[in-house]
Amino acid sequence: MNNLPQWLIKRVPKQENIKKIRSLIGDGINTVCESAKCPNIGECYNNRTVTFMILGNICTRNCGFCAVDKGSPSMPDPTEPKNVARAAQILDLKHVVVTSPTRDDLPDGGASYFAKTIKEIRSALPEAKVEVLVPDLKGKEEHIRKVTDAMPDILNHNIEMVPRLYNNVRPRSNYYTSINLLRTSKKLNSNIPVKSGFMLGLGEKESEILSLIKELYSAGCDILTIGQYIAPSQASAKVVEYVQPEKFEQYRHFALSVGFKSVFSGPFIRSSYKAGEY
Repeated sequence: MNNLPQWLIKRVPKQENIKKIRSLIGDGINTVCESAKCPNIGECYNNRTVTFMILGNICTRNCGFCAVDKGSPSMPDPTEPKNVARAAQILDLKHVVVTSPTRDDLPDGGASYFAKTIKEIRSALPEAKVEVLVPDLKGKEEHIRKVTDAMPDILNHNIEMVPRLYNNVRPRSNYYTSINLLRTSKKLNSNIPVKSGFMLGLGEKESEILSLIKELYSAGCDILTIGQYIAPSQASAKVVEYVQPEKFEQYRHFALSVGFKSVFSGPFIRSSYKAGEY
């Protein structure tokens, strides 16, 4: 499916806005907005909001839906946490979102770098909220604890899709490892809101979506995001369906009825899109 429906057509982002933000934060700082080819980049950069990506911009896994480069990443830059905090300070962010590619090559999956980055942002911007969007950290409680002990304002980990699709679309990841991370995060510190999100349009059934929403809530999630999958390249997993906006609204109401505190559901919703409103 190559032709986008009318509700998925967005204006081409103004390059001057992208260049302006890039000049402000510096070339040494990665953003998932650019690396993952987010369709909201123009809008977000125009509003001076970004999602920082620490631990480089190369992922050790090969998920079929993702535009981030895959391969063997270099060792993390020890100055990166402080540099990200400085960039957030330059932009005067009130809500700072930090994510990373999956780093299976690191002993703790990068958890210690998330903790250091949270600490540096707190030092540079004491009033700002800090949200982290972590990979699965190998599912180890001791790794997850490093992040929760750093006290982010929101801990996010995307489940991405219904479990049936994992083998085909993200074979090197495990659905139950991700569910366990969410559950463990809530167990370690129940005061930290837990957030997750998933995509529609990869061939999931409605019954699977409803079941996933209930399981995410049972795992301790407070905040949920649901968005449309859009293939970032010809080599990516194919879009099976462009879901009507009305269906997103139905799923939002269902998730709220299950017990979620906040639900953001729509074709252009991404896990960090307008995150400060959550």
